[in-house]
Amino acid sequence: MFFLLYLPTALILFYAAAAVLPAVFFMRWIYNSDSVEPEPPELLKKLLLGGVGAVLISMVLEGILDGVFGAVYPEGNQALRAALYAFLVVAVVEEGSKYYFLRRFTWKHPAFNYRFDGIVYAAFVSLGFAALENVSYVFRFGLSVALPRACFSIPGHLAFSVAMGTFYGEAKLLNRAGHPAASRFCSVMAYVAAVCMHGFYDACAMTGTTRSSAVLLAFIVFLYFFIWKTVRWQAAHDVPV
Repeated sequence: MFFLLYLPTALILFYAAAAVLPAVFFMRWIYNSDSVEPEPPELLKKLLLGGVGAVLISMVLEGILDGVFGAVYPEGNQALRAALYAFLVVAVVEEGSKYYFLRRFTWKHPAFNYRFDGIVYAAFVSLGFAALENVSYVFRFGLSVALPRACFSIPGHLAFSVAMGTFYGEAKLLNRAGHPAASRFCSVMAYVAAVCMHGFYDACAMTGTTRSSAVLLAFIVFLYFFIWKTVRWQAAHDVPV
């Protein structure tokens, strides 16, 4: 990243825009999909900062767990090792960090009064996370990674958040309806669903074989379909909580 010291300010801003704009595009789409009642800008900004905080927490925790994982599983089947690392370290930590800020900032907030709000809130945390992560990658590796990350990584984070937000909104609805056990189950599933999707995505990417790359490409196509259909259905069938 030291090469940035020698770049003109305009070029640095171009790098930053290339990294951040894809996340902004998806934030705007999710925000506009909430047709019943727009969410407070102050809360959404707070959630974006929560996504940034989730990146920092993840860096620390992944650094710690990386050493533990290396000691427990130093060698062996590389495909299995990559899959275990993707699920048990990366996905568990990153989705857990996102969920922490999602729950902390929104569960008791008075603006959380419709089921679809859960998707909006989860998406803003996740896209704040994805934007900062993308800035790091673009500044480290250059513009060559901007387009593939805009097409694959950022929509991936959005898909994980849509899964999380769907269960999270349902958990809020069930809690208000007087079903605490079902609400807790959906709260757990919000985290588990995001971890499973994130872990599978990263396992395919980390394995790096021709077969795993083909599976990853097919999974990304599925994620686009999943995002589009789920957001449209949930927005069209939104209910107050």
